[in-house]
Amino acid sequence: MSKKPLGRSGIQVPQLTFGGNVFGWTADEATSFSLLDALVANQLNFIDTADVYSSWAPGNQGGESETVIGNWLKKSGKRDQVIIATKVGKPMGEGKQGLSPRYIRQAVEDSLRRLQTDYIDLYQSHDDDQDTPLAETLAAFDELIKAGKVRAIGASNYQADRLVEALKVSEQNGLARYETLQPEYNLYAREGYEQALEAVALQQGLGVINFFSLASGFLTGKYRSAQDVGKSQRGDTIVSRYLNPRGFRILAALDLLAEKHQTTPAQISLAWLIARPSITAPIVSATSLTQLDELVSATQLQLAAEDIKTLDEASAW
Repeated sequence: MSKKPLGRSGIQVPQLTFGGNVFGWTADEATSFSLLDALVANQLNFIDTADVYSSWAPGNQGGESETVIGNWLKKSGKRDQVIIATKVGKPMGEGKQGLSPRYIRQAVEDSLRRLQTDYIDLYQSHDDDQDTPLAETLAAFDELIKAGKVRAIGASNYQADRLVEALKVSEQNGLARYETLQPEYNLYAREGYEQALEAVALQQGLGVINFFSLASGFLTGKYRSAQDVGKSQRGDTIVSRYLNPRGFRILAALDLLAEKHQTTPAQISLAWLIARPSITAPIVSATSLTQLDELVSATQLQLAAEDIKTLDEASAW
């Protein structure tokens, strides 16, 4: 599988990032292990998680995804065959939140312990922390890179102006810079990224690993009417947000191209993202080996220029 550079980090990644939020949530440990083995076998070896995954699930407190990955790493011995991205900053209990140097130093040790490794390939700010000066946050990250605990750093959920400011602070102070950006981006949610963030990413040579690549499942085509609300836990949100004239135009274009290429709307949606020059590796999840096969197929799908134009026009904002 062809690889792409992750910003200027020197790390090469496949065309898709696997979203590890499912580990220890909708995929139990045994299923997660089989998925991780299959990901390595298929060279989709870039895994994105976060310390907070999956604190939203009943009975969980955060750290579950990292723990499952760590258990698999210990059992499989495949640490050198995977690229692991995790994040810091979302609430993890009292006093455990944000991007202060004190908390970053504590959180990275917790993540390393759960992951059962001595280094993290990509360590990301999960949210912008406007209460901590950027220079302090970036100096703390820089220390971790110099100590060999982290290979590169990235930003998630940053607005364009703050991202530009952070990159300037790194340059002015000789500190490690954010090499990646993790924004919401898909065929439906285009405006937020394309308006300002995309230009920054291209100008600065950042790797972009976008989340909600399939719009919470809407772009798979399985939600087409209010009757489909019960198809998942997020069904009501999907129906209210996406089932409108523009959403139906997008589905019609996906159906047309899925038939043309003898594939699925999900694969067409991912192929559109992969083809966009500013996108490095869209994040997408699976909870079964069958779904994983579909992801592998999406990386092999080549859309023609006219296909991309059809999708661009149907999803125009």
